[in-house]
Amino acid sequence: MDLGLKGKIVVVTGGAKGIGAGITRVLASEGAMPVIVGRSKEDNETMLKEARNGFAITAELTHPEECENAVKAVVEKFARIDGLVNNAGINDGIGLENGNYESFIASLHKNLVHYYLMAHYALPELIKSKGTIVNIGSKVAETGQGNTSAYAASNGGRNALTREWAVELLKYGIRVNAVIVAECYTPLYDKWIKTLPNPEEKLRSITDKIPLGKRMTTEEEIANMVVFLLSERSSHTTGQLIYVDGGYTHLDRALL
Repeated sequence: MDLGLKGKIVVVTGGAKGIGAGITRVLASEGAMPVIVGRSKEDNETMLKEARNGFAITAELTHPEECENAVKAVVEKFARIDGLVNNAGINDGIGLENGNYESFIASLHKNLVHYYLMAHYALPELIKSKGTIVNIGSKVAETGQGNTSAYAASNGGRNALTREWAVELLKYGIRVNAVIVAECYTPLYDKWIKTLPNPEEKLRSITDKIPLGKRMTTEEEIANMVVFLLSERSSHTTGQLIYVDGGYTHLDRALL
């Protein structure tokens, strides 16, 4: 399907790995210009070679000034921004028992604060283009997980900001939505599962609880929804939290 994104300038934070890489690939396949913003120059360049289209800016998003500079670099290069995908983050396991003030605040910077900063600095260009924002979130905001207070709080904040921005930006015709992820097998997920006893057995126990197909969601399936929401094919959709998770979060486990 032609989503009408050819030539559109779309910023994707953390666009070189995992779900972000999936989004970069699909944007490139639709003829858009994905702009990866992430901390690893090597990862960024590797992703650009694979996508065969795009641009990359190396930035540490936990530093507010680098968020601002990244947006400035996009505008200097392309003179516009048509879309923003806030994706970068990590489930870093900062809980009540093993965390403290410093680690909690640091996690909020890794997972939430740059969502606000990137949108804030990109807003003047998004107003001009009547662009679109898509935030990537996690089921942890709704279900909890245990021992990950900061990540859960960040994702609750992402959901709240999605609805708040959808209201605030109505007057500009800017749509804001979120795609919520549950069990998606990314490199970070693989790294986590391998830290557990009997990782293969644990993985099987998780996938057995996913109602649709008893399998993980793929990066491409997340990316397809994100790119749809960036396009005019979703022109009357805003303020929505869309779960792309095979029914994992909400369907009755008795079904299984």
